[in-house]
Amino acid sequence: MDIKGKIILAPMAGITDYAFRSVCRELGADLCVSEMISAKAMHYEDRKTAELAYIRDDDKPISLQIFGHEPEVMREAAYLLSSGAYKHRKNDTPPEIIDINMGCPVKKIVSAGDGSALLREPRLCEKIITETVKGSSIPVTVKIRAGWDKNSINCVEIAKIAEASGAAAITVHARTRAQMYEPYANWEYIKIIKEAVKIPVIGNGDIFCAEDALKMIEQTGVDAIMVARGAMGNPFIFSEIKSLFEGKSYTPPTVKEKLGVAWKQIERLIEDKGEKIGVCESRKHLAWYTKGLRFSAQCRGRINKTETKEELWEIVSELISAEADRIGDRE
Repeated sequence: MDIKGKIILAPMAGITDYAFRSVCRELGADLCVSEMISAKAMHYEDRKTAELAYIRDDDKPISLQIFGHEPEVMREAAYLLSSGAYKHRKNDTPPEIIDINMGCPVKKIVSAGDGSALLREPRLCEKIITETVKGSSIPVTVKIRAGWDKNSINCVEIAKIAEASGAAAITVHARTRAQMYEPYANWEYIKIIKEAVKIPVIGNGDIFCAEDALKMIEQTGVDAIMVARGAMGNPFIFSEIKSLFEGKSYTPPTVKEKLGVAWKQIERLIEDKGEKIGVCESRKHLAWYTKGLRFSAQCRGRINKTETKEELWEIVSELISAEADRIGDRE
């Protein structure tokens, strides 16, 4: 599996939907990973899950991430996604990759025995990866954390199991489950895993600018990097990283350009999910995009109360005007 030098958008529940993936891709993301897809929900032919698994023509290359703790159910989900046979999908377009989530730290997920809870059961991890690989006609990757907590760091063991079980690559979030998203990620775990396995290793954790991405590669020898929270409200980070990797100069976006991309994402989100849901889900994204801008703090309350596309546009246009006035005053 050739991912050398790739810059990847991480899977983030409630965030990495089609609209967000599309702007990240346009700004330089080489591969995007979907929100988590429940293998169990697929087993029961859930219609809403089909929306998460739907792949548009302009949404490739893509990795669809599945989660679950039952090997046979994971195998079934892998087959359905890789073959395009899932009952309620709008088309039969398969992804390029299927990723297994063994890293999500959220209580709702781990309490069901999924996500990073699996790190406490290496033998079950082996069965899940083996069965998922058997069910898939495309490469299967695995995303893990360093371990459950500081007393059970077993990422090297899990990485070796993944390699032996047929995984094509492994992504390492360099924190334990107990750390959640606390600073700081310990990239040493990534380096140790890179030295322990022959399959490609993708590094994840605390990449908030291009320099972070370069440092991770230099310190760990990782094959590719994965950006998560650093892309929230800042999909331009992919252009920044790519420019540094290619030795090109990078000019940060102006406020107008930044808000223009935000609006593009909002329009796509509303078109995709309808105005009511689209506006609701756009609020957090617009808040991230506007953080630090002139009058953004005053707009935050208004953003959280918006109910229509017109109200969102009113806020965006006011912020653009405020920035134009600021520039005019300075000149």
